[in-house]
Amino acid sequence: MFKKLLFIFTLIAVLSGFSIPSKVTKKADKAISKFYDTTDITKQDILVSEVLNTKTKTDFSQGRLFEISSNEVFLGYGYLGNAPSKTATYDYLILFDKNFVITKSKVLIYREEYGGEISSSRWLKQFTGTVIGGSTLVYNDDIIPISGATISVQSMTLAINNLLSSLQQLQKQNVL
Repeated sequence: MFKKLLFIFTLIAVLSGFSIPSKVTKKADKAISKFYDTTDITKQDILVSEVLNTKTKTDFSQGRLFEISSNEVFLGYGYLGNAPSKTATYDYLILFDKNFVITKSKVLIYREEYGGEISSSRWLKQFTGTVIGGSTLVYNDDIIPISGATISVQSMTLAINNLLSSLQQLQKQNVL
């Protein structure tokens, strides 16, 4: 009995370590409501099997990929990600329309002293309109570099490319 309880507590501790912090979720919910201009937003997690999750370049653990609706009307999809900067990480939100075209990208929490310019909506607009199956985004070609934020810019570009590639894999597996 003791071993079972210990196993359960260990499992809960491990799984809770991979959950999205509530501060990030609250900021994402606020950004989603503002983008869709409604406070009645419902998010429904899209479940990706552990096996398939390990085969993609993107983390699709619980709560990261979801459908967005309002008043039972489907609006699109969302993804909550985390990417490395020079010495820390930052959290970001990507919104998609019904056809998985990026409609909005937002850096939710940036934890570095330098490089916060990637949070600018003007810079992030570069990703709007990017589609699954389109060409790979190239740093310093498709994506404008930012002096002092080179690592974060490259990281965001890679994260978006990996996300689009992984979503394409999920479509091929009929998850989406």
